[in-house]
Amino acid sequence: MEETDMAVVVSSEQNEVAKFKKLKLNIEKHRRRMVKEDLAAKFKDADNPFRLAFVCAMWMTGFDVPSLSTIYLDKPMKNHTLMQTIARANRVYGEKTSALIVDYVNIFRNLQKALAIYGTGSGGGVNPGDTPIKPKSELVKELAKVIAETEEFCREKGIDVDLIIQADKLLKIALISDAVEAILVNDESKKRFLSLTAVVKNLFKAILPDADANKYYEKYALFNTLADKIRSETGAVDISEVLVKVQQLLDESIAAEGFLVREPKKSKLLDLSKINFEALRKKFDRARKHTQIAEMRAAIEAKLHAMLRLNRTRTDYVDRFQRLIDEYNSGAINIEMFYEQLLAFIKALSEEDQRGIVEGLSEEELALFDLLKKPKLAKKEMEQVKLASKKLLDILKREKLVLDWRKRQQTRADVQYTIETMLDEMLPKTYTPDVYKEKCTVAYQHVYDSYYGAGKSVYAEAA
Repeated sequence: MEETDMAVVVSSEQNEVAKFKKLKLNIEKHRRRMVKEDLAAKFKDADNPFRLAFVCAMWMTGFDVPSLSTIYLDKPMKNHTLMQTIARANRVYGEKTSALIVDYVNIFRNLQKALAIYGTGSGGGVNPGDTPIKPKSELVKELAKVIAETEEFCREKGIDVDLIIQADKLLKIALISDAVEAILVNDESKKRFLSLTAVVKNLFKAILPDADANKYYEKYALFNTLADKIRSETGAVDISEVLVKVQQLLDESIAAEGFLVREPKKSKLLDLSKINFEALRKKFDRARKHTQIAEMRAAIEAKLHAMLRLNRTRTDYVDRFQRLIDEYNSGAINIEMFYEQLLAFIKALSEEDQRGIVEGLSEEELALFDLLKKPKLAKKEMEQVKLASKKLLDILKREKLVLDWRKRQQTRADVQYTIETMLDEMLPKTYTPDVYKEKCTVAYQHVYDSYYGAGKSVYAEAA
């Protein structure tokens, strides 16, 4: 019996020894792998699952990781070592506007001394007493203050924040649309609200995941929703999905893991050829007028941007549009007059959009033609310039605008020589040497800016 018991004990000890040896082998295996791995590169990669590192030295100074959001300090530091360690988290990255520092050793007073040495004076940009680090309790107070300011702004516009938050789903959507209408009364009002909500958003994210954020979440979410809807109205996008998601956003509960960040939708260009102006007028008469004005402005701005990118000579349309907006914001014209002037502007823009068809030129031929022509040309001379535009563009695209032509001096020179030679032969004789030289310069600059080579260009992208 004793021999049997002894055998069992020995077997148990042997198993423990074997397990210990196996553990040591695994530890050594992982140690060797870590030595070989580029842990620094992995930690700098925001998409890598390597998220937490215990640092003794080396990585505390001069180790730049823009995505780093949290630092835990558990040993005394001072002066430049402290400043550089804290600076590891002080990097702009995506929507990151702040970082969290968890201090276990009461290092805050050393920071004040370090700032006095390295942060103030002519080069530091920090005044005595200022600090880039604030306790979260102060940020919570700042958040409460700016939320109160935003609520006051809303009250001045006739917007009841609490009523919107407490309303049921259908009423909430209608009240949010009414709030957007009230905010979009002019550009100054819109900018003020977006500025306030940007501060609210930054402070709210800065105090996460602190539980104090919970009591501000509903108002933060509402302001953020209003701001998103305003941006969608003034950003030339389809807002139907925004309305559907309003209730979902307001009902989301705060969570330490963060919030959904939705990708912005691509802008939809205004199709000028399909506008029914009478239908637009009827819609305007019964719609939220400031909101519809914002939608039209956004659509026009997107269309103008696209048209200007294809043809730089259209800058006068941009100037004209800006004058309209300035008149409206100054109160020189009311909303009905502004709407009628926008309709007239759209008609003029439509004519410009179709001008290439009238001239018998493609969009890219028209752009070059507009650059090459000069005022007071006879009809025959106009046709010469059109022909020069077509032939020059054809030769350049078929033979000269090769892959990466802009990167090599030889191919750039060849393109420039081709432009100068063909324009010298084809432009009307009424072009003086100075005008000819000017046209060669603007034509080359246009080709350089618009054509990347091997079939790639702003026109190919637009198509």
